[in-house]
Parts: sequence; C-alpha cells; structure tokens
Amino acid sequence: MSDLIFTPAYQLAQMIGDRVVSSLEVVDAHLGQIAKHNSQLNAICTLDEDRARQRAKLADEALARGENWGILHGVPITIKDIFETAGLRTTAGYIPLKDYIPKQDATAVARLRTAGSVILGKTNMAELAGDYQSTNSLFPRVNNPWNLDYTPGGSSGGSAAAVAAGLSPLDLGNDIAGSVRQPAHFCGVYALKPTDRRISGAGQIPEVPGMPLCIRQMMTVGCFARSLEDLRLCFALIAGADLRRPDVPPVPLDTPSGKPLQNLKIAWIDEWAEVPVAGEIRAAMSAIAQTLSQVGVQIERWHPQGFDLAKILNLYGRMAAYLNIYAQPVDKYNVRRSLQQIFRTATQGDKSLRKLGDFSRLLPELLNPSLKGYFETLTERDRFITQMDEALEPWDVWLTPVAATSAFTHRPAWSAVDIDGKSYPHAVANGAYTMPFNLSGHPAVVIPIGQSKNGLPIGMQIVGKRWREMELLAIAQEINQVVGDFCRPAGY
Repeated sequence: MSDLIFTPAYQLAQMIGDRVVSSLEVVDAHLGQIAKHNSQLNAICTLDEDRARQRAKLADEALARGENWGILHGVPITIKDIFETAGLRTTAGYIPLKDYIPKQDATAVARLRTAGSVILGKTNMAELAGDYQSTNSLFPRVNNPWNLDYTPGGSSGGSAAAVAAGLSPLDLGNDIAGSVRQPAHFCGVYALKPTDRRISGAGQIPEVPGMPLCIRQMMTVGCFARSLEDLRLCFALIAGADLRRPDVPPVPLDTPSGKPLQNLKIAWIDEWAEVPVAGEIRAAMSAIAQTLSQVGVQIERWHPQGFDLAKILNLYGRMAAYLNIYAQPVDKYNVRRSLQQIFRTATQGDKSLRKLGDFSRLLPELLNPSLKGYFETLTERDRFITQMDEALEPWDVWLTPVAATSAFTHRPAWSAVDIDGKSYPHAVANGAYTMPFNLSGHPAVVIPIGQSKNGLPIGMQIVGKRWREMELLAIAQEINQVVGDFCRPAGY
C-alpha cells in the first residue's frame, strides 16, 4: 500500500486501466494514509470517504464492462477548499460559508471529474486565500509534513502538505501571489502556475457566492503533484475556454519544441538585489546553475533591464487592492479593515526592506477606489506585461528562487520573517519572487532542488513564456532529470 500512495497519478491511472490494481484498492490506500496522518497535518478539512469509495466501486464496475471514463479513471485526487464541489462542503476557511454546499462544480473540478477522477475531499487553506500560512477560523492550522512546527505555506498549504505526505497524488489549487508556488517550495513538491486566464476560475472563491466577478486578473488555477508528468496531465485536462467565463480565450495548447537540454538558452538569478535570499537557497541556486553548465547547457546569470522591484510590487499591490475590494460582502466581512490590517502588519521588519512591502501607502487609494485609478493601474500592468514579454523572448526559461526563505515556524499572521540575521516584512519574504509573475501573467513551474541544513525542502521557480505551458513543462522535465526529484518526508 505504501507503494500505491506515493505512485504518481498517471501511473495509477495506467495500473487501474490495466486492472493491475482496482480503483477501490487505490482509494482505500489513500484513505488509510489520511486516517494515519491527517490528524497531525490537518491538510484535509473535509473528507468525502463514503462517496469516494462508492465512486471507486463504480469505476471498477465500469472497467469490468469495458467502459473507461477518461484518463484519470478511478484515480483519487483532492481539491483545495476554495473551489466549489457539487454536494460537498466548500468553505474557503470563511465562517459565513461553514455550511455552504454548492450545487455545481467549479469548471476545473468538473473537468477533472469528467476525466474519471475520484475526489477524496477538500484541502485546508488560509481564510479566503489571504495569507502565506494556512490558518483560518474553521479548521486547525495546517502543519508541514517535514516538520510539524513549521508552516507548509499558503494559501494552498493543505494542498502541498497532502501531496507531499501521500494523502493525495494530485491536488487542484490557485495562485494570486504565490499560493501554489510558495507551498510547493515549502513542502518539496511540484507545482504549476499557468498563464493568466489560461484556465477558467468559474466556481472559485473569492468571490464569495452572490458577489460580482471582481478578481479578473492575476488569479490563476494551478495544480500540485509529485511529478511533472502529473502536472502536464492535470493542466491539459483543465485548460481552455469555458462558457461560464467568456474572458478565457480559446488558445490551443502549445506543442513543445523538443529541444534537447544542451540546446536551451537558460537565464538564472539567485536573488533580487533588493531582497537577498537565505544563504542556503542562494547556494542551491548556484549549484543548479553549475550543474547545468557542466552538462553543456547555455546558462547565464541575468536580470532584466528596468526590472524595478519596488515599482513592480507597488503596482502589484494596487492591482490586488482594486481586485479584492468588492470581492467579499462588506456587511459580513469588513474586507477594507482586513486589508488595512494586512498592509500595516506586513511592514514589520528591517527598515531597509520596508519600502518594498509597505502597501500601507496604498490605503488612501484602497479606501477611495476610483474607476479612473483602476484603468490607470490596468494600463501600467499592460506596459509591464509587454516589458516582460520582450525581456524573456531571447530565453527559453528563467530560473529564480521561489521565496526568500525555506519554510518557517508557525507565527501570527503577516508577522516578520527572519533571514540570516535580518527581519523581513512578511509579504516581501514570501511574495517578492512570485508576485511579479502574477502581475505579468507568465507561467511558472516549481520543482524541488534540495534541502536546507535543518531538513526542509528548497524549490526553484522556472518561468516561461506566456501561453507556452507545454514547452515550459517539457523544459522543466529536462532540467529535473539533471537536478531534482521528489523526496518523501520521513515517517510517511
């Protein structure tokens, strides 16, 4: 059974399809792992045990009749609690939604279900996806499987922890500021944040049900797995146009170029000058660059001209404020007051770094939003997207850190993070390496590349060209074969 719970989803699908193992056996193995470990991890907040077993039995009966539901026939998966699931509680960690049972699946969930998957349950998260840790007022905090005293990250901490600990082979998450990539880095798993608007967000919270669609940019649907093959499989299933979201363009999946590793032109950087990373992450990035160079890759340290991090983060903060201000009902959840608290708390830390994370300067605009200000912000974002498209054009991919630290110990929301003797504002430590690519809309993959001295995972972000996810995943696979692989946390 331990082999089944750490077998990639694509292999489980083949084994079930070939009737080497039954769907019920695979589901039972994962339910056993959940029963054994979830009480400590709190990664899964709503378990759908009975319906999962029932669907697994139906999957086995269908195969016996010669029927196949799809490429994930009978394969168990989990879904971040931010996506609506028909007949299954969906809360987003938000008290007013504690008893909310949707009537319809989110589009991405529906596509995974149509492909034959078996939904085990929902994974725990930060309240309304609003933190880089995974805590809320409904469920116990999520703990990192590598060390329970440490956070798995957020907001998709339950997703990353579940996949890392073998509770699920595949999980659906979302990312507006690093919510897929930072937890993958903290928990040592693979993750994809696709191009902005590549995947429909229909049925995703926020917005709270009943509110107008406000978050129309930067929020992407992504996925977690223990292999790049599974990321490719999941992405191909959920990408594409959707009648429920007419702003998702009908862009076909790209075809990878098939370039061998030695023919790639790769850019890399070990840290932004404004946000130094922990020494162990810097050393891991340098080691990757050296390894790739030794096997004949054309790799060069590179930083885009005009990449002004302070301006980028300020623009990101303005975009995020405009998108979120009306996404929740103010009478039930005072989002303005909440954002004020976040912006002010997030400035805690070393004075030399405060200017990067001092989103409190945005409060006047936040408290008095204007249509003119929103359009001006959108226009600035368009310029930044064009700038990044042009800068990345000569390169196949760009390698960067994911965050300034590896996983840190649990702490109050938005409090400072210490890095090599410096105290960093929370948003800077966790988002400075991910927010720029939500703002620009470029896809990014995270792969594990090693561990810190205290045994915590280190991941690397691989940034590609917009609308070229299949090429990005193919390149990530080439790099992964040389520099990384998933490691199982001890005790699982």
